[in-house]
Amino acid sequence: MAKMNTIQLADPLKTDSGKPITELEIMKPTSGALRGLQLAMLQAQDVNQLAKLLPRITRPALTSDQVWELDPADLAAIANRVSLFFMTRDQLAMIQIEHQPG
Repeated sequence: MAKMNTIQLADPLKTDSGKPITELEIMKPTSGALRGLQLAMLQAQDVNQLAKLLPRITRPALTSDQVWELDPADLAAIANRVSLFFMTRDQLAMIQIEHQPG
C-alpha cells in the first residue's frame, strides 16, 4: 500500500546522474517552507507558487528545472496532495465521509 504522501510519477524524471525518479514523497510544509509564498495562490494550485514550494518539500528534493519538467498529470497529482495540507482535520474528515462508498 502506498504511503499517503507518496506520489508515483506517471512520467519519471531524470537526475543529473541519469537515475530516474519514479516517486516523490511530499512533506507537509512548515511555516518556514512557506516563506515568500502566497497561501491563497498555493491553495488555488498556482503553478508558479508550487514551483517555488516543491523543491522545499519533496524527497528526493526536486530542482527548479525538474519541477518545470514534470508531466502535467504528475503536477496535478502533487498539487492536489499539497492542497490537503491546508485543510483542517474537520475538513479532511468531511472529505472522507463524502467519498465513502454506499
